[in-house]
Amino acid sequence: MIPPIERPKLEGRITVGGGRKISFAEFGSPQGRPVFWLHGTPGARRQIPPEARAFAALNDIRLIGVDRPGIGSSTPHRYGQVLDFADDLQVIADTLGIDKMAVIGLSGGGPYALSAAAAMPDRVLATGVLGGVAPTIGPEAIGGGLMSLGSLVAPMLEVAATPIGFVATQAIKVIKPFAEPALLAYARVSPEGDRRLLLRPEFKAMFLDDLLNGSRKQLGAPFNDVIVFARDWGFRMSDIAVPVRWWHGDRDHIIPFSHGEHAVAILPDAELIPLPGESHLAGLAKAEDILRSMKQMLDAQ
Repeated sequence: MIPPIERPKLEGRITVGGGRKISFAEFGSPQGRPVFWLHGTPGARRQIPPEARAFAALNDIRLIGVDRPGIGSSTPHRYGQVLDFADDLQVIADTLGIDKMAVIGLSGGGPYALSAAAAMPDRVLATGVLGGVAPTIGPEAIGGGLMSLGSLVAPMLEVAATPIGFVATQAIKVIKPFAEPALLAYARVSPEGDRRLLLRPEFKAMFLDDLLNGSRKQLGAPFNDVIVFARDWGFRMSDIAVPVRWWHGDRDHIIPFSHGEHAVAILPDAELIPLPGESHLAGLAKAEDILRSMKQMLDAQ
């Protein structure tokens, strides 16, 4: 039996550049210290661990998930480069009455969290990255991991992302009744650390809620992520002055641990927090530690 998952305290859509809409979901304390939590690839605005939601409510944190374009209720759109996302996030923050903030990015959300730190150093006071993607081209590039394949298929996706996204959306609708067995099947072939997490009832509920809610209308964002990650991001990690804390499983089978080591060595003010014996989703199980760290940095400034 899958337990019910807590619904967001507030959900809505915000108009950003070009009249596009970006959807968001809020958890925690409405008057708390603002922390944006950026979903992975794939994922959507509700991809926030139950423990993070509960911790935010008890510790005066306003926790906000944001759909990227092409998922959930956000307008389909492909950024020219990763940095362009920061313009949308700035409008979202302004609309929600947020000045200073922390930004956390899981996996494919990592580059976007770093883009916010690069573009808004006066507003983003702390950044957290959980098993994040590192650049694949340019002077800060590193090879290996799933993005090596992503870089190979990116040119094909440039042409075919829209029809592939449409087919994927229709497929999600067809397999919706079988979503739980599919998740369990994926868990069985995942590394031990990820398998333990995926089999926990509350995390299973979160993933299913996010997947079925976020992808019921469209599923273009994951393909757009792969395309823009394979381009120059529009900023250099070495120029980011904002403090960054980077959590990474040392047995990550998707984004190698060496990518976290590489990124932290380049970032001027960064700390790598290894997660021994854990894989790609390990950061989700460290939600309380991550939010505690972000709040401490927010409160210190």
